[in-house]
Amino acid sequence: MTRIVLISPYELGRQPFGLAQPARWLDDAGFEVRCSDLSIERLPADALAGADIVAVYLAMHTATRIALEVLPKIRALAPRAVLCAYGLYAPVNARALRRLGVETVIGGEYEPHLLKLAERVRAGETHPALGVVSDTSKIAFRTPLRDALPPLERYAGLVMPDGTTRPTGFAEASRGCKHLCRHCPVVPVYEGRFRIVPVDVVVADVAQQVATGARHVSFGDPDFLNGPTHALRVARALHDAFPQLTFDATVKIEHIVRYPGHVEQLAESGCLFLVSAVESIDDDILARLAKGHTARDFERAVAICGSAGLQLTPTFVPFTPWTTVEGFRALLERLIALRLVESVPAVQLSIRLLVPSGSHLFEIDGFADLVDPFDDDMLGWPWRHPDPEVDALQVRIQAIAEVAAEREEPRRRTFERIWTCVHDALGEAPPALPADIGAPAPMHSEPWYCCAEPTASQLAAV
Repeated sequence: MTRIVLISPYELGRQPFGLAQPARWLDDAGFEVRCSDLSIERLPADALAGADIVAVYLAMHTATRIALEVLPKIRALAPRAVLCAYGLYAPVNARALRRLGVETVIGGEYEPHLLKLAERVRAGETHPALGVVSDTSKIAFRTPLRDALPPLERYAGLVMPDGTTRPTGFAEASRGCKHLCRHCPVVPVYEGRFRIVPVDVVVADVAQQVATGARHVSFGDPDFLNGPTHALRVARALHDAFPQLTFDATVKIEHIVRYPGHVEQLAESGCLFLVSAVESIDDDILARLAKGHTARDFERAVAICGSAGLQLTPTFVPFTPWTTVEGFRALLERLIALRLVESVPAVQLSIRLLVPSGSHLFEIDGFADLVDPFDDDMLGWPWRHPDPEVDALQVRIQAIAEVAAEREEPRRRTFERIWTCVHDALGEAPPALPADIGAPAPMHSEPWYCCAEPTASQLAAV
């Protein structure tokens, strides 16, 4: 029997849909499938030794950086296996992956192509590799094979303000995105297209996770309201099937502002909070990134979510070539004014703009002049800020965020240290923080982020 090992290096402490979905396709076709998640376990040497195919799932930048470290080990443990990489970050990093012996690289809707590769290996073809494939054609999603993965209790959970933790599942109701934000990694692959997962498949996937203890589900869609009618159908169907189940989803600021009634319906269906890629409160930077919203829209979205009884959890890319130290301080001031300090993990205040291969950031006039030659190790185009103080500040904020994550430090305490740090950079005494900076918010117990550098502990684990 043809043996296939699917590996996920990292996906934010979630039980990967990107392993469970293709595992179902391959299992249905009679292949022996083993799934391994390196975020919670080591490489399965026994399975790799007998593998015919090893396919590594690259859902994000951090996962890809880890994969570059681990691929030589995989090759040593699986000397006769055909190597494959698939997922959003695979095609844009094809050159680095192929340099390490990966002969099949698949982006977009990868399931049919993984199946095709497996069938070619099973048929004994001398050269079964598919090369580089990026395909966003519609596919027939199936109920993921969750029991092929480590048990749910080994993954991150949702920590509630009262200190209790809810076991958390992970699902996808769509892939891709109809928007073209210039810095977004989805854009070079999907180019404005998105694909929906049928409601019955989503409900069946969640049902099997609820059966193993999930009390909350996090949706991994780039934007849950890309297809607003579909999203509301999913939310209602889940609420009808599991009235006590809560969930969170990612939604663009412009969609929150455009569909306030939809936000209310999501809340009524069990949504606890919405994650939104705010990125900046500087309208010039937002325009450069083609985000489709303004700083004022961000404030309106906070109010809309609050009126619906939802928490807005913003994410940011605070360090760009156009950031100033004063602008970073203004971001912190805005979070204080909007009472969102408790809703923002420290890592979100340390993120530096990533410029991957194929990035649409090069559409910005003069952007090419801001970057250095492509760096194969970091998988991106490095850039240095014209003001060295901004780069130095980012390094200090990242160090604070790393320590905070390791110590599980309260968010207010970490924010105070960041607040002091930026005022030190400006040569000013930091004003005292107000007593009310926002109520504690539900938060995932895995605080890291896809554009962050892999930590030493993550690399050591593999």
